[in-house]
Amino acid sequence: MKNARSVFFILFLINLFNYIDRQAVYAVLPLIQKDLLLSDAQAGWLASAFMIVYMFAALPIGYLADRYGRVLWITVGTVLWSFSTGLTALCRNFTALFSMRAAVGIGESCYGAISPSFVCEMYPPEKAGMVMALFSLAIPVGSALGYIGGGILGQKWGWRNAFIFLSIPSLILAFFASRLKDPREKMPASRQTLKEKTSLAKDTYALFSTPSYLLTTLAGAAMTFSLGGFAVWMPSFFHREWHLSVGQAGMIFGALTVCSGVIGSYLGGFLSERLIKINPKSYFFISGLGLLIGMPLSILSLLAPSLKIALGMLFIAEIFLFLNMGPLNAVIVAVTPTTMRSLAFGANMLVIHALGDALSPTLIGYISDLAGLKTALICATLFLAPASIFCFWGMKHYQKDLC
Repeated sequence: MKNARSVFFILFLINLFNYIDRQAVYAVLPLIQKDLLLSDAQAGWLASAFMIVYMFAALPIGYLADRYGRVLWITVGTVLWSFSTGLTALCRNFTALFSMRAAVGIGESCYGAISPSFVCEMYPPEKAGMVMALFSLAIPVGSALGYIGGGILGQKWGWRNAFIFLSIPSLILAFFASRLKDPREKMPASRQTLKEKTSLAKDTYALFSTPSYLLTTLAGAAMTFSLGGFAVWMPSFFHREWHLSVGQAGMIFGALTVCSGVIGSYLGGFLSERLIKINPKSYFFISGLGLLIGMPLSILSLLAPSLKIALGMLFIAEIFLFLNMGPLNAVIVAVTPTTMRSLAFGANMLVIHALGDALSPTLIGYISDLAGLKTALICATLFLAPASIFCFWGMKHYQKDLC
């Protein structure tokens, strides 16, 4: 497949099911906990198992994909996470569940490290903000469908059957992934030079020596600490705080996330595409402003006296929090050489999850066991403040760091 729109469509669909398969487990978490007698801390470790493997696999995969081709890694990764999702239905204890979530993490890291640069290279540089924003729509939409689909399927047919059903579409899409043509095939000489003269350590050092890249990654880590915890625990919060059923909690949180995510991601891409012509620092400014406004609104949603007010506050908060989806990814593309972009996204994934949601769901679970889930989520929300600060700091360096 050579047409840019066709490639975008295939990769967007795979990204969509990437997040569906990733988030569905959290919609059925109360059912899994009841069936397997898991504590909140153990439930949190299921998310951490995924993230720890996901982040550590991303760096070497990104490095190898930059040198030896990306299509194979995308295809194999999609097949691996699909099979692992389906096999989750056979798990009978915490150890088996932990192992399957780790396997899903390996598969999805192949895709997460490679697909953003693959998509971007199909379009001219000035379109990067909007392209990344549209591609990132798969995050809220896929997450929402995971919550909604997982909640409905789990409540109607049981959580095991939900995992079997959700694993099938990704397997079909893996075939289409294998048919993609890497846009870098037009520059084999550059790739060969990169193979011979660079190392993983040297390239990684060069990336983090670039202030804009470093600050983007730190902002992403702080943001991911908060939002990763929300992604895991908000359905359970609605279930406990407002006495919604598992299906209702997943559907409401999913619908709210997809609507606010689509609006926020598109708005972030739209604003960045227009403001970048006026102010080159707008990628950082839009992201920092959205995080700054979103933090107090998130806290208000947790303290709201009624479900309607809670949902309203959370909806507005998520719109602002999703503004950065396109702009921050566009910063990574803009400040890294073409031949290092898979590594750049892989290293970014490693750091944002190592410092972000690799441990936050578990920490939230521990705090929840001690002080309640509401208190735990409020603590996690405070990390949006440093995320905003890192974005505003990045404005100082962006123009000097452009490739």
